[in-house]
Amino acid sequence: MEKHEDVQYCFQDRNSSCRKALPSTSINTALYIFFSLFSAVTVFLNLLVIISISHFKQLHTPTNLLILSLAVSDLLVGLIVIPVTTVALLQSCWGFGKYFCAFHFYMAFLCTSLSLGKLVLISIDRYVAVCDPLLYHSEITITRMMCCISITWCCCIIYQAVVIKTCINVQVPSRCLKECFTEEGSIWGNIVDIVITMVVPCSIIITLYLKIFVVARSQARKVFSKEAASVSGVKTVQANKSERKAAKTLSIVVFNYLICWIPSLFILFFVHIFIDNLLSLFISFLPLVNSLINPIIYAFFYPWFKWLNWDTIPSTSVVKM
Repeated sequence: MEKHEDVQYCFQDRNSSCRKALPSTSINTALYIFFSLFSAVTVFLNLLVIISISHFKQLHTPTNLLILSLAVSDLLVGLIVIPVTTVALLQSCWGFGKYFCAFHFYMAFLCTSLSLGKLVLISIDRYVAVCDPLLYHSEITITRMMCCISITWCCCIIYQAVVIKTCINVQVPSRCLKECFTEEGSIWGNIVDIVITMVVPCSIIITLYLKIFVVARSQARKVFSKEAASVSGVKTVQANKSERKAAKTLSIVVFNYLICWIPSLFILFFVHIFIDNLLSLFISFLPLVNSLINPIIYAFFYPWFKWLNWDTIPSTSVVKM
């Protein structure tokens, strides 16, 4: 009889609702603290990137605008996706209703497509800069880049809304209000969605970066040749070296994205082979780590991010004084 009284349901006034799991308090508290810090650091670092690029006019370049836009989508991950995902994964009951469940999935899918869209634009930007530097400064302007970024945002917002509405069935069961989950729609719809959102963009990114590395390798050979030692070619060599370095840095960003997302996509399609809940939890959060790593990459590989961060923070405090 005591065991029956100890049973707790997700909603006490509904005996038909799911039983509420009672995890270890200490472990749950530790996980909440960890993911809260994870979310806070993600927000802080990406906010630092956004403020740095927005505040200083010398950083208003086409490439930096792409980094700024990528930081905005990563900021949304830290503000919205990580906190809600934490609650959804650590709590046995979903108490936010069907509409917030749909909003949660929409924001997660939107930030994913936005990040990948920016990486496609970054790969195109670096391809033109390295492979045709003379064309780059005349064709890739700030205005055109802002138009491309705006179009990417609009397309992602509309497309993901259509996907959530037609292809993905977001459900919070009426009889068993336990979790927020999705039911797959038609197989062909899922295939088309994967092709549009992952296969095509990743193919473009990989193809362009392979071409970039081929060109960069040939340019590196010219740098060490006698022809590159002429005085007239010094500026060109230095410019090409700078563009290659930027391409290398942004290729790390792309590689980081793919590494973080491939395991998650694998578990999405072959979830039945995963029995270990801890492994499933880790892989589910792996894509979110991408939003934290990006600004760290900038900090290590971009000189302007190093000195601006530590020079901007004291100056703003002095102004307030």
